[in-house]
Order: sequence, then C-alpha cells, then structure tokens
Amino acid sequence: MSAPARVLLADIGGTNARFALADPHAAAPLIVDSVQRFAVSDFPSLAETARHYLHETGQDEAGIVHGVFAVAGRVDGDEARITNHPWVISRPRTMAQLGFERVTLVNDFAAQAMAIPLLQASDVVQLGGVSWTPEAAPVHRTYAILGPGTGLGVGALVIREGRHYPLETEGGHVSFPPGTPEELAILDRLSAQFGRVSNERLVCGPGLVNIHRALSELAGEDPGPMQPADVTARAQAGDPRCMRAVDVFCAVFGAISGDLVLTLGAWDGVFLTGGVVPKMLDALQHSGFRQRFEHKGRFSPTMARVPSLAVMHPHAGLLGTAAIARRETTEAVGL
Repeated sequence: MSAPARVLLADIGGTNARFALADPHAAAPLIVDSVQRFAVSDFPSLAETARHYLHETGQDEAGIVHGVFAVAGRVDGDEARITNHPWVISRPRTMAQLGFERVTLVNDFAAQAMAIPLLQASDVVQLGGVSWTPEAAPVHRTYAILGPGTGLGVGALVIREGRHYPLETEGGHVSFPPGTPEELAILDRLSAQFGRVSNERLVCGPGLVNIHRALSELAGEDPGPMQPADVTARAQAGDPRCMRAVDVFCAVFGAISGDLVLTLGAWDGVFLTGGVVPKMLDALQHSGFRQRFEHKGRFSPTMARVPSLAVMHPHAGLLGTAAIARRETTEAVGL
C-alpha cells in the first residue's frame, strides 16, 4: 500500500515563513521534524519559497498536490495581501506555479484558532488564577485568540455541535482605547506620528518600541533608534524607562485581551500566541496583564472566571494549518 499523500503547510508572517508537511490521516497531523523557517525578505514570492522548501527537503518528487497556507493578512477571495510585507498571494497563480491540484489560503489567526483543539496542557502557561483543561471533543465552546509578532493578529474559534468554525478577523487594527492618563498621553504622541492609532501600534514587537519612544518624548528625550530586543534587554538590566515600556505593553495587552473576550463572548478562554509572548512570558506573569484583563466594570466578576493562556507551542500556526488539511482531506473523501 502506498503512503498517504502529504500536504504542504505554510505559516507566512511579516518576517518569517515557516513550512512543514502534514499527514492528514494521522491523529497528530503535523510532522514536527519537517518544519523549516525562512526569511520572507529572501524570496520574491510564496511559490518560490515553497519550491525552495520542497527542494531542500527532497520532496520535489513526493507527489504533493495540496497546500494549506496561512498568511498574516486579510484573505479576500482568491487573493491575500500580507499586511507587513509586500507579498501579494494569488491562490490560482500559486497553484499553477507549484503544479498543485488544491491550495487553501487562510488568515494566520484562523490557523492559530484551529490549533486550539490540538493543544496539550504542556503547550500553554496559565496567566492568572483560572485553569484550563484540554478536551478531546468539546461540543460547544467559544475561544478568543490574539498575539503580537511583527503585527497583532486576532481571531476566534467557535465550536458548535462538535464542528469547528475559525473566525478570520483584522481585530489588531481596531482603535486603541487608552485606560489611564499615561496611556492617553502615549496616544497623543502616537497620534502625532501616525494619525489614527490602532492596537497594533502598541501591542506587537514594533509597538513596544513605539511605547518606549512615546515615554521618552514625554520625558523630553530622544531615545534614538531602538529594536524590540533592545527594550526588553534594557528592561531586564534595570533601565527604568524600558521597564515602564514593558509594563505599559503588558497592561494594554491585558486590557485589549479582555475587550476581545467581551466582544466575542469568549467565556471559555483567550489564548495568547505570536512570537512576542514566549519572549515576554515572565514579564506578562508579573505585570498588570491580568488585572487589566479582569477590570471590566460590571463584568469584572465574570472576567475573573475566564482563563488566559500563553501558547508555548513553537509551531502553533502550522499545527492549525495541519488541522485544516486534515479536515479538508476528510471532507474530500466524504468521511
């Protein structure tokens, strides 16, 4: 009997493209040792990056004809534009360039959402006092998911009668709602630079730099060029302004995470993912994240019962695309 056809997976962000293979017939469909990462700036297109991956892994002649690609941007019909990178991805053109029979494009946080049912207890770290236990086959659940990386991704997973419905959103681009006088002052500084200020202007890697610069300008200083890693490193070394920037970042992250729960009715939990979360886990655990998450007026007692979980799985986006590949394969054979 021939081996089951594998599916090519991709999780494309504004900085990195991660590729892997899936066995859609397996209980754990993501083939973890197949994961590779490439800088998107090194390639002109998704198809070229995919061809490079297939060549590097010796999969050129493996008969792969199905791809599931998650992209950090809005998917509009057969086209996707990455918000923080120039790639424009056409599904028909990519399918033709790769010689595939089927290509599925999804928003990256739809993939992150589809990963939730495959997460194990060891894949998450609890923030706050509310625990979460993975369920083998939940029937009725609503989860929110958001995460800072190059930008801020936002999505949700609605489970009804055991069926999974990921919601593709661009919630990172809703307007930033300041909650303290200091945040109002930061908003004023960022408005002078950007005009309209979205949550993504604060809660992502570059957003941490924006917060630090705003705090510096409010103190009458020019911090010079900075990278997110500079802010976190100096914060760990005891620099007061960098420490304050991290504190503001975590508090705002908590506030907008709680707002997302209220907006979606995601009483079953919110999952925090993206490249920044593992790097800032200690700061999140010892910050005002959970206090601002729960501080929702008359709904504060309800919010105090909602789990908030940091996703530590290193390839959650690929895990979600593998879940989508498995679902599509199952539906294709009518099972």
